Amino acid sequence: MLKQAKERVYTPTLAYAVRRRDPELVGPAAHTPRETKRLADLDDHEDSRMHVSLALFYRGRQNGVDPAGIIRRALGEALVHYYPLAGRLREVEGQKLTVDCTGEGVLFVEADADVRLAELEAVGLRPPFPCWDQLLFDVEGSSGVIDCPLLHIQVTRLLCGSFVFALRFNHVICDGVGIAQFMNAIAELVRGLPSTTVAPVWSRELLNARDPPMPSFTHRKFDLLLQPPPPAGDMVMRSFTFGASDLATIKKSLPPLLRDTATTFEALAAFLWRARAAALELPPGGNAPLMIVVNVRGAADMSLPAGYYGNACMPSTVLVDPAVLRGGSLGDAVALVRQAKAAVTSEYARSIIDEMVLVGRRFMWPANMFMLSDARRLGFDRVDFGWGKPVYAGPADTHFGLSFFITGKDRDGEDAVVVPVVLPRLAMDRFATEVEKLLNPLSS
Repeated sequence: MLKQAKERVYTPTLAYAVRRRDPELVGPAAHTPRETKRLADLDDHEDSRMHVSLALFYRGRQNGVDPAGIIRRALGEALVHYYPLAGRLREVEGQKLTVDCTGEGVLFVEADADVRLAELEAVGLRPPFPCWDQLLFDVEGSSGVIDCPLLHIQVTRLLCGSFVFALRFNHVICDGVGIAQFMNAIAELVRGLPSTTVAPVWSRELLNARDPPMPSFTHRKFDLLLQPPPPAGDMVMRSFTFGASDLATIKKSLPPLLRDTATTFEALAAFLWRARAAALELPPGGNAPLMIVVNVRGAADMSLPAGYYGNACMPSTVLVDPAVLRGGSLGDAVALVRQAKAAVTSEYARSIIDEMVLVGRRFMWPANMFMLSDARRLGFDRVDFGWGKPVYAGPADTHFGLSFFITGKDRDGEDAVVVPVVLPRLAMDRFATEVEKLLNPLSS
């Protein structure tokens, strides 16, 4: 995955010190098989060779229990069942990746921060988080893909008794659903359950290409121009929060039939897609691709068993001329989002895996691509280490062209959708204006 440069912007600024203990490797608490496991063709693609960072913030309880100690213990117990996560990736013939189940362990860091959860909430508990690089410190030699720990966990105690559970995982080994399953397994063992409620399943051969590969659909994403890295220092990240009233306002601008049937994802995705195309001032005659990812675990004919923790989300791309996207209605964009969702059938999933193998393992991020991933129902919000549900749970970082839908709270403490966005500085100003224009038409 190409590195995406960006500058973090915090308003207001909050700075604090974090003291970390030396990093350690935590391996399985009992003997595990020493073997080599092959990844699925869907796992082993250049776009997945990246790290994803997650943040979970927990409110303190006066129970006198150290979260770092009990999480570390339960982590070792969970790795007995998820032992491939304690191994290392190796590259074999044809640049194919395999997992060498060495049992070396995952990276674990224990830390203390001179800040209270209330202070973090006061500046907005959403990406980008103040001093995030200290809450998940990049240990030297840990951020590679080959022969590096597949997971990096840091547990940081706060002054008020609250704590932050930060995790970075290699996307090759699992997707959001898969890592949430593992995190919930740790949490169940922390709470004293005798075993995890979901047994992990490897079975990566289920998402291999057919032999021979036989794509049955035309996947135009693979024909688009690749995108060069954005200019260093020109990128800024900002999270936008959409409460119930904001979402209702967006839906009110839809035709009556769509207004009553469009999901939050469809309406908000269409709105953000159009706003981003306008903010980037994409010229007519080109492409403004939207990519969504669809989980196929429950799809008919995929035969993925419960507990499968590999990558099982399929990309679906819709292409449209920027002039058509901006000149059309929000309802037109919603229809295109629905089209992308409906396209992901079992046969489509098989076809795109076949296509991935045929085009080779190369980076596939087309120019102007806007990728949306809905992280609200992946299971992060259910990770309970005994401190109750997290105050915030979801992605902690992103890059240009990728945004997440994250469960959050608005200023009144009501449920909301948080969407982190990365754009060039001037485009971010225009994007914010587009958002304000629709949500507050009388003030624009």
